Amino acid sequence: MLLENIEKIHTTKLGIERIKRNLKLNTNNVVEYCKERIKNKDTKITKLGKNYYCEIDNIVITVNSYSYTIITAHIKEEKNGI
Repeated sequence: MLLENIEKIHTTKLGIERIKRNLKLNTNNVVEYCKERIKNKDTKITKLGKNYYCEIDNIVITVNSYSYTIITAHIKEEKNGI
């Protein structure tokens, strides 16, 4: 369902700043960056409650499933096995 509505994906001004900071991005086109990551064939998309979680490489992008707003994106923490 998320991929069928990819053109609806957007975020807020605060969302842009949060995503740029969390992913250490140097681009102002954060929404397009996230859309390209979401459309990647290797992206694992999971719907849990009201959100979609899109995992690719070491990042997770969280999108509200009703409004298609990118809530946040972050780098996944590495789990160190002992």
